[in-house]
Amino acid sequence: MSATPAETDITRIEVGTGELRRSIAMRIFRAEPASGQPALVWLGGYRSDMTGTKAIEVEAHARAVGTDCIRFDYSGHGSSGGDYRDGTISRWIEESLAVVDHAAAPRMILIGSSMGAWIALRLIEKLRTRGEAGRVAGLVLIAPAPDFTAELIEPNLTDIEQASLAERGFFEEPSEYSPEPNIFTHALIEDGRDNRVMKGPIETGCPVHILQGMRDPDVPYTHALKLMEHMPADDVVMTLIRDGDHRLSREEDIAKLKQAIDAMLTKA
Repeated sequence: MSATPAETDITRIEVGTGELRRSIAMRIFRAEPASGQPALVWLGGYRSDMTGTKAIEVEAHARAVGTDCIRFDYSGHGSSGGDYRDGTISRWIEESLAVVDHAAAPRMILIGSSMGAWIALRLIEKLRTRGEAGRVAGLVLIAPAPDFTAELIEPNLTDIEQASLAERGFFEEPSEYSPEPNIFTHALIEDGRDNRVMKGPIETGCPVHILQGMRDPDVPYTHALKLMEHMPADDVVMTLIRDGDHRLSREEDIAKLKQAIDAMLTKA
């Protein structure tokens, strides 16, 4: 039995200038020899980092199939600098674009988990404005949460949460995944409105595979169905996992994720 590969080293880039400058931690695996296949790019969820189960399994799969893998932490997450309470969708998109540019991946499969799916869709829009939409060979979206601030948070705000936003600029809610509460800021919600993607047809220009649990307490599967309806021109496949939760980190869930990645690599 072969030994488990050592964890890929952390490298860093600086994004932004002046007071907005922050250090972004990355783990970039380079396949040897180079295969010419698209690189796998992991885009994590809100308050998740690149050492989570799915992120590590994505790199392990990249190693197995012989292609590159790019993982990183948004500012305020994991090993990157900053406070996540200062984060916005725009800021995390800027960092994602800087990472994929630094990694110089000519072709990529973006794998977005929860909020990372929103980042992935906005990243494609940013690349398209530069004439580089062709760099994205496929999208794998896990429990996708695009527009979650406007679609899932704002309509469900309690009077107490609205008062907290107005008076303190944020509100807290318990987290099932951390002893520390989730904090949602007024800036995040305001910026979320400016970054909405489900306001009209979404054209990614690449095949899309959505993995969604039907017992997801955070992002209802109806949200994934709504996203799919906004993609009339794309080649979209959705896998609904009847007993799946939000994390989709069980062995059987990871197997479905790897199958989705393999299908994208075949199409590419």
